[in-house]
Amino acid sequence: MENNDFNLLQQEVQKIIDLIAAKNGKEANNKLVEISQQLDDFLDFSDDDADLIEISRYQVLLNQLHQKINELN
Repeated sequence: MENNDFNLLQQEVQKIIDLIAAKNGKEANNKLVEISQQLDDFLDFSDDDADLIEISRYQVLLNQLHQKINELN
């Protein structure tokens, strides 16, 4: 994967964080589902160990954000 993919992913995760801060749980959850699907696609097509480690970090972060979103509801 390219660094550009991870940069875009980072920007999208920041949008989720911003939506959580604005207490907009529904939109944050929608964005989280979208990014989770994108991560799954990255995981399916990646075979580089460094990419797999980075993807797993994002998966952990998304799980934590999901918990925060559930706390809003």
